[in-house]
Amino acid sequence: MNTGYTIREAAERTGVTVHTLRYYEQIGLLKPIQRTSSGYRYYTDEDLGWVDFLTCLRATGMSIQGMLQFVRLARIGEHTISNRCDLLEEHRVALHQRIQELQKYLGVINTKITTYRKLAQQPID
Repeated sequence: MNTGYTIREAAERTGVTVHTLRYYEQIGLLKPIQRTSSGYRYYTDEDLGWVDFLTCLRATGMSIQGMLQFVRLARIGEHTISNRCDLLEEHRVALHQRIQELQKYLGVINTKITTYRKLAQQPID
């Protein structure tokens, strides 16, 4: 098991940029990252797990403020599990609504494609 990753390795493993990793640490989404004696960041598997989860939240539309709220609750302790669950459930509802909206738009696009395909098959006068 690896004991740590450089910032570049962490970026490669998580699929986020080096800039994003620094930004997440700066605003408090990640706890302060361990440093080597020469001052270089040294990411653990746990840190990468957090980055993966944060990436999921962000990719599904959670705001940075919402992510910060979740992280703050997690850092407070186990007694906030119910609050964290509530926050994730609210996010899930919003995500389901967004999926339904996207499905509607996908239907419109599919209809337009079908119409154009039919028109493309007709002889031109």
